[in-house]
Amino acid sequence: MAALGSACAAALMAVPVPAPAHGFAGNRFFPATLATDDPFVADELSLPTFQAIRQPGSPPAKSFNLETDLALRLTPNLGIQAADSCQFLKSPGSRLQTGFTNVAVGGKYQFLVSAEHEMILTAGVDAEIGGTGRQLIGADRFSTVTPALFFGKGFGDLPDSVAALRPFALTGSVGVSFPTRSSVRDGGAVTRVPNNLEWGVALEYSLIYLQTQVKDVGLRAPSDRLIPLVEFAMQTPLNQGRPPTTGTVNPGVIWSGKYFQVGIEAVIPVNSHTGNNVGVLAQLHFYLDDVLPQIFQKPLLANWP
Repeated sequence: MAALGSACAAALMAVPVPAPAHGFAGNRFFPATLATDDPFVADELSLPTFQAIRQPGSPPAKSFNLETDLALRLTPNLGIQAADSCQFLKSPGSRLQTGFTNVAVGGKYQFLVSAEHEMILTAGVDAEIGGTGRQLIGADRFSTVTPALFFGKGFGDLPDSVAALRPFALTGSVGVSFPTRSSVRDGGAVTRVPNNLEWGVALEYSLIYLQTQVKDVGLRAPSDRLIPLVEFAMQTPLNQGRPPTTGTVNPGVIWSGKYFQVGIEAVIPVNSHTGNNVGVLAQLHFYLDDVLPQIFQKPLLANWP
C-alpha cells in the first residue's frame, strides 16, 4: 500500500506520454506477471497458464488448472480482456472432477505513463460471470465485480550513488470485490460471501535493464533476458465476520524474448487457510503485435471515425 501511495504522489508531477505495447514506460519494460495483474494495455495471449497446488479441506484436494487469457487494445490506452480455465480436482477416495471455471472479463484504461519516472497508472474493472462454470469444481453461481487501480514503477530515476538498484521495479494492484449475493445456500448450510480487498505486488529485478541501461556486466543469452521476481497475491475479507486474509507468495523468474515470454514460480501459501503445500505456476505468454503484426500492429479502433 505504501508503494501505491508513493506511485500516486509521483503521478501528480509526471507528464503523460503515449506508451507502446508490452508495458514500456520510457526505457523500462514491465513483463506480464503470472500471479498478479499487470498495469498496462497490450495485445497479448497467455496460452497456457498452468497451476498445480493442493487446496485446503477435509480431505485436501489436488488442483490442476489450465487457463487462457486474451487481452486486446481498443485504443492506445484502452483495452479489454477475457479469461477462462479448465480445472481438475482430485480428493483421496473420490473420482476426478473436471470442468471450466467461470468466465472472467475486464477492461483497463491506462491514464498516465511517465517515461522520465518509468511509471504507469491504470484504472480497470474485472467481472467474473457467475453460472458460466461447473459448480462441482468450485465455480460460483453468483457474479463478482472488482474495480481496481493498477500501477508500475521502475527505479531507473535513482541517483548514480545507488545505480545497482535501478533494475528494480514494482508493479501491483488494489481493488475491492463486490459479489452480487451476500450469502449462498448449499443444502442446509449458508455461507456468507464477503467483499474482499484484492491486492497484489510484484518486485522485479530486470537483467535486461541492467545490461542495457545501467552496465553491461557480460551476461549472455539466455540469462541476459531474465527477470527474477517475487509476487504477493492476497485477499482480505472486509465484512461478513472478516475471515482471515488468504494468499500466496510466488518467487520465480521470467524470460522475455521478442515474440513471447516464459515464466515459472513457486506458489507458497501464506497460512493454513490458503493451503499447506507448495505449488507451481508456469506460463507461456505471446506478444500478439509482434507475432502477428499485420493484424495487431494497431489498436482495434485505431481507424474508428
